[in-house]
Amino acid sequence: MSAVDAVRHDFVELWGSMATFWGISPTTARVHSFLLSQVEPPETEDIMQGLGLSRGAVSMACRELRDWGLVFQERLPGSRRTAYRPATDLERVIRNIVKTRKHREWDPILERLREWIPQLAADPSPEAALFRSRLDALEAMAKRLDAMLEVFLKGGLVSRFGLKLMTRAPSTTPAKKDNALVLVEETP
Repeated sequence: MSAVDAVRHDFVELWGSMATFWGISPTTARVHSFLLSQVEPPETEDIMQGLGLSRGAVSMACRELRDWGLVFQERLPGSRRTAYRPATDLERVIRNIVKTRKHREWDPILERLREWIPQLAADPSPEAALFRSRLDALEAMAKRLDAMLEVFLKGGLVSRFGLKLMTRAPSTTPAKKDNALVLVEETP
């Protein structure tokens, strides 16, 4: 086994084991990592052979990767066969993952908080007041994080300063300045 094959195998297995962190199936993650390791966009048959997967599994994985904007489908010249080219711009890949996860997971949380808080406000009981105050705090934090996600997804600061700004030390705090979200260091 060549060094490329050995590293490809390990990369595919690691990527597949981390799939649930990104909210995708291990098979989809394995297909994605396999595509990232290829020089030329492979056809379905190449992916099937390289990963030992069925045609249906490869088709479903590639469809999901296309939905996430992580893979592009290409027709080979003079052929009816399809090849798959992965997106390789790391910032674009991460932005697509964040966008999809935000839509599937984060947005529903915010919607529900916006429904629940007024319901609790209508209840005069001390229990409702305590619960509402906790949900208010959660909503405030969620709104700040959502604003950061929106800036990230639009490109704004990330395009100018890269991903390092978004992944800085945990002591950064979001702040508003001229209707733009900026990150400000907290003093310990």
